Amino acid sequence: MKWIGLTGGIATGKSTVAKMIRDLGLPVIDADSLAREVVMPKSPGLAAVVEAFGPAILLPDQSLDRSKLGHIVFADPAQRERLEKILHPLIQERKNSERRRLENEGAEIAFYDVPLLFEKNLEKDFDKTVLVYCSRDEQIQRLVQRSQMSVAEAELRLQSQLPIDDKIKRADYVIFNREGLSELSANTSAVVKELLQI
Repeated sequence: MKWIGLTGGIATGKSTVAKMIRDLGLPVIDADSLAREVVMPKSPGLAAVVEAFGPAILLPDQSLDRSKLGHIVFADPAQRERLEKILHPLIQERKNSERRRLENEGAEIAFYDVPLLFEKNLEKDFDKTVLVYCSRDEQIQRLVQRSQMSVAEAELRLQSQLPIDDKIKRADYVIFNREGLSELSANTSAVVKELLQI
């Protein structure tokens, strides 16, 4: 099975591309979904996060207050690293299990949607990597519009990732997201078609 790393930057349109790939009938495993699964209420993952960051990161229903935790870890790289050390092994375990399932089902190709592919130097884990790209200015504009962030907050989020123009140099394939959904869909289909032929 071809194992393809799908990545982007915040607000580049990676989730939209992942949906388009699924709509083409191909499997996409989402690292962010796995990250949410491993901190479900009453899970060992959530217990470990609460032990590290305190009960203030819980909502009244005892689920994780992702916004509150996000404010802590995006403001402090040491805290972000602390969180990753807890969650990364749990996410890896879930990812490996999903990958085995797809291989056993006879999938020809599968994508792993992982935001920090290049930050964590994961290229070697994949047969090929695909980057969803838009400019840094577009990222900031989309974050401000989509998430009601200030420009300063958007800048802070972007600082937690490699600059998008560094990522483009490292990707095997690039899906450009500049001209709207129809162009994005055409670009996605073209890259998927190439990947199916390698």
